[in-house]
Amino acid sequence: MPRQAGMPSREQILEFLQTSDTVAGKREIAKAFGLKGQEKIALKKLLKDMAEEGLIDGKRTAYHRMGGVPKVTVLRVEEIEDGRPVAVPENWDSEAGGKPPRIVLKEQKKGAALKRGDRVLTRTEDTQNGWVGYPIKKLPSRTEGLMGIVEFDGAGKPWLAPIEKSVRQSSPISDVGGAEAGQLVIAERAGRSPRAGVKVVEVVGDPLAPKSFSLIAIAKHGIPHVFPEAAIEEAQAATELALSPDHREDLRAVPIVAIDPADARDHDDAIWAEPDPDNEGGFRAIVAIADVSYYVRPGSALDKEARKRGNSVYFPDRVVPMLPEVLSADVCSLRQDEDRAAMACHLRISAGGKVTSHRFTRAIVRITHNIAYEDAQAAIDGDDAPQHLQHLWQAWKLLAKARAERDPLELELPERQVRLNDQGKIEEIAIRERLDAHRVVEDFMIAANVAAAKALEAKTAPVVYRVHETPSREKLIALRDYLGTMDRTLALGQVVTPGLFNRMLKDISDEAEKALVMEAVLRSQMQAYYGPANAGHFGLALGSYAHFTSPIRRYADLLVHRALVDAYKLEQPAPPRKLDLPEGTGLADRDKANLQGITDAISQTERRAMEAERDTIDRYMAAWLSSRVGETFKTRITGVQSFGFFATIVGMGGDGLVPVSSLGREYFRYDEKAQALIGENSGTTYASGDVLELKLAEANALTGALKFEVPGSEGQSIEPRGKRPLAKKTGTAKHAPKHTQGKRGRPGNIRHQGRKQGGGKKKR
Repeated sequence: MPRQAGMPSREQILEFLQTSDTVAGKREIAKAFGLKGQEKIALKKLLKDMAEEGLIDGKRTAYHRMGGVPKVTVLRVEEIEDGRPVAVPENWDSEAGGKPPRIVLKEQKKGAALKRGDRVLTRTEDTQNGWVGYPIKKLPSRTEGLMGIVEFDGAGKPWLAPIEKSVRQSSPISDVGGAEAGQLVIAERAGRSPRAGVKVVEVVGDPLAPKSFSLIAIAKHGIPHVFPEAAIEEAQAATELALSPDHREDLRAVPIVAIDPADARDHDDAIWAEPDPDNEGGFRAIVAIADVSYYVRPGSALDKEARKRGNSVYFPDRVVPMLPEVLSADVCSLRQDEDRAAMACHLRISAGGKVTSHRFTRAIVRITHNIAYEDAQAAIDGDDAPQHLQHLWQAWKLLAKARAERDPLELELPERQVRLNDQGKIEEIAIRERLDAHRVVEDFMIAANVAAAKALEAKTAPVVYRVHETPSREKLIALRDYLGTMDRTLALGQVVTPGLFNRMLKDISDEAEKALVMEAVLRSQMQAYYGPANAGHFGLALGSYAHFTSPIRRYADLLVHRALVDAYKLEQPAPPRKLDLPEGTGLADRDKANLQGITDAISQTERRAMEAERDTIDRYMAAWLSSRVGETFKTRITGVQSFGFFATIVGMGGDGLVPVSSLGREYFRYDEKAQALIGENSGTTYASGDVLELKLAEANALTGALKFEVPGSEGQSIEPRGKRPLAKKTGTAKHAPKHTQGKRGRPGNIRHQGRKQGGGKKKR
């Protein structure tokens, strides 16, 4: 069939391949459309793009139109089942091919686990056991580009302006869906070709309204936030389960208290202690945890949704819960003066603070008091605390003594807290105060978590460990080299313990230098994760550690509860048939067989939550500071790169970039080892840890980005932190002529404990 000469469209190429008698390559396509010279180069790029989009096979010598599932195509991960990603073809013609096949992806690279919403170029294979995919490479997410601000150009044409730093270009809007200029919207592709633009599917509204910041994070990170109807129905049915002391230990007369943030909605742990008459100087204690495993049964729709979410995600204005609200904020929440199902960890604490014995029971409790951290602390400080609170503090002092002997890693890392008023407006952003009341609860939780791990080990039962490995040699060498620029040493010939870092920090008197070394130590740490193989918990200086204390908001804890049910025969009577719920509450056999896959998946959801929470706090911080652009702030340099340096506002937080291009006409040499920018002529040095006044130049609430400038960069007063790095001229380091903002490598939170702090959660 004769064709018009000239560069073909995607549709024309697909039509040609579909009607071609033979498998055609680039040469045949170019010949069919009469392409020459630069047009052939453009064709090569177009074919590559089409292959990555899954429209055609990716072979260079011969292409074919995708029919059914192609051998190489783009898949979108829909969910994580038993630790394995399950995906569907991104470009699927439902009219021609019916329902898209579900393809199980087999990942080969450790540490490169996929999550829900990821796009992957994949080699597919139709096996006897169904479709299997072998990922070739992960592709950029389209989610970021599909949420943005509606703008109109001079000709009245609508465009979608991105809200992410990583997305540079606006997209044409083919269907504005009633959205107005300046509104934040969610969009989807209008067709396979990028030229088709996008269409608006949901209008979020005012992009600067605080509620929008968490919605942006939810969309960007693909966090499931709408419960399936089946999960909601099961949650409602579970609330009708009988709660009787006939098959539980009755602890309703024990004055157990739940100490939480003032604004907490889910209370999943409570504590009690009293002097032990059979253990001179020691205490008996109970850590009561919501018995979520009684309500969320293995294999149910509710369980599958909880596993998919992995954990609750906490934003300043909302919570995306792991469980429906009827469970997380009501039936499973340990509320004052109400009977609740609990898993009770009974501890005996010696006068030296050691836990000498432990046992686990299923119990029924009635919480004496839900009390805020601040109120509990005030009662203790005011010497008018009830006896049960006094006993808790006395028992805690024993645990604190044992903790000090264990010498876990002590990093005083400030945590930002966003406080909103009743209208959802930002009232204040401040560094959260750390009270003894927080430490009391944290140390009791750690004791219970250790007891859970050891109890399961004693029965050789499956354990979901919380693992924090010893820093790798590569990280330690990098830390040693960095400390060397400050005339400090780190001997690597000795056994590395948390105490080694603690002693190093204790010897530093200069607060700015101490903060800098503390951040460097944090960067040297490995990221904590969940796994069935025990490798200890370096940060807490513990040999065995599991998460047991927060099953409302962490799936890992729910698995530990189920393992305890099996190991210690704590099963409850089967539910009535009318409730249509699974009978067992222990660990399912298929979960035991695939614990590695499950723990890999929930480790990924935890990291997803951390990133979403951090992004949202950044946006709140930028919004809070947007009215103060032009003001100067006392800042501390937290990172240096060839293109500039990052600084944070002292006492408030808020990280921003000072581009090297804003430092004047002088050339600044980047010394990577010393983490410093050094003026070629003046010798002016900007190094990590330095304290200086900076002017806030930009605060973009949509992206969460801050930009600082050195006010009148000539003669700027810089307060060096401690000892100046021993910067050396290498003659090789250069800053790039184009100063584009990069991402500073922020250290990941070790997240040891998992204790809630206000609206957020601090995890260990």
